[in-house]
Amino acid sequence: MATIKPFKGIRPTKKYAKEISSYPYDILSSEEAREESKNNEKSFYHIIKPEIDFQKLENENNVDIYEKSAENFNKFQQKGWLLQDDKELYYIYAQTKNNYTQYGLVVCIHVNDYLNGIIKKHELTRKDKEEDRTKHISINNANTEPVFFAYPDNKHLSAIIECEIKKPPEYDFISSDGIGHHLWVIKNNETIRNITHLFKQIPCLYIADGHHRSAASVIVATEKAKNSTLHTGHEEYNYFMAVCFPISQLTIMNYNRVVNDLNGLTSTEFISALTENFYIKNKGKEIYRPQKLHNFSLYLNKNWYSLNIKKNTYNDNDPISTLDVTILSNLILNKILKIKDLRTDKRIDFVGGSRGLEELQRKVDNGEMAAAFALFPISMKQLINIADTGNIMPPKTTWFEPKLRSGLVIHKLD
Repeated sequence: MATIKPFKGIRPTKKYAKEISSYPYDILSSEEAREESKNNEKSFYHIIKPEIDFQKLENENNVDIYEKSAENFNKFQQKGWLLQDDKELYYIYAQTKNNYTQYGLVVCIHVNDYLNGIIKKHELTRKDKEEDRTKHISINNANTEPVFFAYPDNKHLSAIIECEIKKPPEYDFISSDGIGHHLWVIKNNETIRNITHLFKQIPCLYIADGHHRSAASVIVATEKAKNSTLHTGHEEYNYFMAVCFPISQLTIMNYNRVVNDLNGLTSTEFISALTENFYIKNKGKEIYRPQKLHNFSLYLNKNWYSLNIKKNTYNDNDPISTLDVTILSNLILNKILKIKDLRTDKRIDFVGGSRGLEELQRKVDNGEMAAAFALFPISMKQLINIADTGNIMPPKTTWFEPKLRSGLVIHKLD
């Protein structure tokens, strides 16, 4: 059962919330973050992507970057842009897109829930990204960004949220991408106790987004426990921050792939190789979007193609083998293009659903990439089935939107 607690959040003052808030650290490149935060000294990118404060860095894992992050975090607090609540609280964070709003509870979760499997994972982590987030959390002594969790719907928690959101929100703004962001502070002691109690009835939590942040938080907690002679398991560093949404409110978007070469093949040879396992139709210049599972889009040489998988080329009874990302990896990326490790191979990159198929087309047309593949998104039911059975999906399978806004609540580890 999930073990959560309220915490003394570090938050922007109301007038600075919109100005401070940002996308998560891994959504924009350093150049994009630098441009977006231009002329905004309060942008949270100065904390989560501090490389933007340097003119040129050959290595973005340079120790100076992490020290700059901590320096900026202290600066934000000293200037009064970020202030800490004087009481342990829960928060409701909601996002509105296309007139639909999803409501999440901002809580702190014990690292033991990660270690004992109550928090269920569906992706492997990359060691370099794990190390990066570990350094970032450690030097700031804080979870500067939340993990995105899903939980089985609970009518009692829903009733609490419905009651709380009738009150005026603490923050209420629309970010530059058109997404509405709303935050309520839950201050009533009885309500806080009820939320803590109700989470003890939640059998498991699912990581929707934030596998690396979760793993890094556990590493930091383990190190702190090892270095403490008075460790009890109840210290603040044993908990990490998450926003938890009911499963029924979430939708997964497509997570697409682009490759920078065809492994020495001409376009004609590549198309010919695909015919062994796919039925192919040239859809012309107009963007073609996958229509269902096992239907893929290919963009190559200014043309879109529909690829439909042939029967008996995958195991329909295996929850991993039947995933489109697995089929693409096995029959195209690995077999034809010889891209064997999606976590380390530099010949492949990933483009989340928010960027649209136009971004795939742009990357190929400008010569940055040789070809692009668009996939039909998996369902929440598939994700939960895979996590519940202890299986692991290939990297970059799920893309959730809207993305949580960073900088609205921070959790200090002491």
